[in-house]
Amino acid sequence: QVRVVESGGGLVQPGGSLRLSCAASGSTVRNYVVGWHRQAPGKQRDSVAYITGFDNTNYAESVKGRFTIARDNAKNVVSLQMDNLKPEDTGVYYCRVYTGTDTYWGQGTQVTVSS
Repeated sequence: QVRVVESGGGLVQPGGSLRLSCAASGSTVRNYVVGWHRQAPGKQRDSVAYITGFDNTNYAESVKGRFTIARDNAKNVVSLQMDNLKPEDTGVYYCRVYTGTDTYWGQGTQVTVSS
C-alpha cells in the first residue's frame, strides 16, 4: 500500500512559478513510474509529466520547456517545477504512482493561474 500526498499548489500570476511535491509513504518510489496529472474544471484528467524508474521523463506538449519533473530518492519525493505559468495551467494537480501492478493517486492540489 502506497500513500500519496501532494503539496505546493496555490494562486500565482501568469508568468510565475510553483513547485509541486509528491510524497509517498509505505513504499519507496524509486523504481516506480510517477506522474503528474491535471484536471481543469469541466474537463478530463490529463497527463502532464511522468518519470520512470530509469529516470526517463515525458511531458505533455503544452508544458514542454516550462515544467520539469524530478525525483529525490533520499526523500522519496517527486517534484514538478512549473515555470512561466499560464492561465490554462489552472486545475487540480494529482500525483499518480504506478508500481507495475497497482496504481495509487493522491487527493490533489489546486493550482490557479490568474492576474
